[in-house]
Amino acid sequence: MALQAITVRELAQKILANEKVFLLDIRKEEDYNDWAIQGRNVQSLNIPYKQLENGAEDVKEQLPEDQTIYVVCAKGISSQKGVEVLEDAGVKNITYLKGGMTAWSEHMEPMKIGDLSNGGELYQFLRIGKGCLSYMVIADGEATVIDATRMTETYKNFAEEKNAAIKYVLDTHLHADHISGGKTLAKHTKAQYYFPTKDDEGLTFDYNKLEDGTKITVGDSIAISSFYSPGHTIGSTSFIVDNKYLMTGDILFIESIGRPDLAGKAEDWVDDLRKTLYDRYQSLSQDLIVLPAHFGAMEEINEDGTVQAKLEELYQKNDRLNVESEKEFRHLVTDNLPPQPNSHEEIRYTNMGKKNPDHDERREMEVGPNRCAI
Repeated sequence: MALQAITVRELAQKILANEKVFLLDIRKEEDYNDWAIQGRNVQSLNIPYKQLENGAEDVKEQLPEDQTIYVVCAKGISSQKGVEVLEDAGVKNITYLKGGMTAWSEHMEPMKIGDLSNGGELYQFLRIGKGCLSYMVIADGEATVIDATRMTETYKNFAEEKNAAIKYVLDTHLHADHISGGKTLAKHTKAQYYFPTKDDEGLTFDYNKLEDGTKITVGDSIAISSFYSPGHTIGSTSFIVDNKYLMTGDILFIESIGRPDLAGKAEDWVDDLRKTLYDRYQSLSQDLIVLPAHFGAMEEINEDGTVQAKLEELYQKNDRLNVESEKEFRHLVTDNLPPQPNSHEEIRYTNMGKKNPDHDERREMEVGPNRCAI
């Protein structure tokens, strides 16, 4: 194998820089259709390994000669064999994605959102393969992390690079699409952990109560104010940071809105969702910049690699925010729900502390795309 394997970080940076990328995905067709690497300039071809093994010459004819070919599989093992098969068939300039889709799911890319008052900074952690977004507010040597994933070392290392100590860890709601790293991160950094009390469905650990109006100060002056915003879950809570940013959790996304059914209560929570989107958020300054906890499509990523937009802009362009009839809104939300996230019940129980799967089981539970949007 002449070329060195590409890492998920290198691939993520190529995609975020809008470079042309050609991927040969050799997973099963159903796995590929369920979840694949995407990007504005990503071209992807799915040919399962067995088919590749039995017809390398035919596959060769479908591959570009003027681009590097990156072979993708589930864990980065069979992709190495795929490279060898194609090299034997005369394909050049080919290598594989190290760690495969498993590693792709776990990679997070820190992106600076902007500067805050008095020298503070705000960063967004883009989990590009899973669509998860988490955040770090830094000021005066202190840091607060919002909606941490289970890859807690990423936050600890980043805070250390910024010479900041993690003092607070917050979760906007009880997550169902991915395993929260909030409690673990707080434990390892001796930070205070905050969780919405109304989402406590039997949590097995202690936490600081997160309620409407709860305020946290990062450093000497950066204020984070909680804003009760139910609908995705009954306890969903947003955060207003430095009177400039609105962290909406899984309630409002750039091109969509949150789903209310992951706890099996769509009919009960759809009215809360509408009230949050059509009343509570409307009462806020429309100049606030929305920072969601997920993105659903690569088109939601801006040219600078961040996911953000003004609240006013979303009310103009997001058609889910412009359904005048309550009956029509209820129909839109409850009758058009996408498939639920993989292992969402097991993930919810893990986030409650009622289950304690091992490392490999946690990885397997999170395989696949997030499906928090309608």
